[in-house]
Amino acid sequence: MGAAQDKLVDGVYGLGWAAVKKLPEPAAVALGRRIADFAWKRRGKSVLRLESNLARVVPEAGPERLRELSKAGMRSYMRYWMESFRLPTMDPKRFAADVEFQDENLLREALASGRGVIVALPHLANWDLAGAWAIGHIGVPFTTVAERLKPETLYDRFVAYRESLGMEVLPHSGGAAFGTLARRLRSGGLVCLVADRDLSASGVEVDFFGSKARMPAGPALLAQQTGAVLLAATLHYGETPKMYGRIHPEVEVPTTGTRAEKTAAMTQAVADVFAWGIAEHPEDWHMLQRLWLDDLTDRQERAQ
Repeated sequence: MGAAQDKLVDGVYGLGWAAVKKLPEPAAVALGRRIADFAWKRRGKSVLRLESNLARVVPEAGPERLRELSKAGMRSYMRYWMESFRLPTMDPKRFAADVEFQDENLLREALASGRGVIVALPHLANWDLAGAWAIGHIGVPFTTVAERLKPETLYDRFVAYRESLGMEVLPHSGGAAFGTLARRLRSGGLVCLVADRDLSASGVEVDFFGSKARMPAGPALLAQQTGAVLLAATLHYGETPKMYGRIHPEVEVPTTGTRAEKTAAMTQAVADVFAWGIAEHPEDWHMLQRLWLDDLTDRQERAQ
């Protein structure tokens, strides 16, 4: 991406942030749907990849059902963006009314233990809204990690936006994030990580909807190294503006096995929770990229 294109992309996002946050909520909802339907009708690479991913999640679905799911999925994805653009201007008191978590006591009890808490989430519904709920409703700030985006100015916008909500945001690259996360956990803090896709060499292979995928080892490694409680959470949308979530029971460190074996078992346990949540609400899973290893292999073979 050249400098001129970088500037254009950053400008488009900046315009979205500035304009959408000023719209009345019904207008923002309607705009998001129109953009989603336009993108869906174009049948671009992202839409086709979303359908391919959904075909693994709902293997019994025929072409018509997959198209219905991908249309709903694009609307859900654009709802995420419309909400995210507006989040910094929302009254934090709304989070208690607009976001409802099942078994939120598991999170509160884990925080009260003083061990530190890691919450792992998939790309379901609006994970930023879930974070704002934790800060505004539970009253606990947290630390997270963000992938460096291109252009750098766009990454800076995302960091500033999330920090405006009360989050501490660390860059994924550079190698220092793990140590900082460990320190936050040892002091009893909260760490939230989106953890359903990892294409790095350090990712852990898991069985995910019957095929192999790679997910981050970080949540399991942090729990082992710091003694923190590892919880998985799943999310789904209701009618605007409601979002629902569930805090799942602790993923415990196995009592036997090597570090690698323990990490593999814990990451698979997290993947199983994610799979349950995604299967319950596939239209809210915003995975518009390749995830499964055989999809990645097919792409590499075609490039040769």
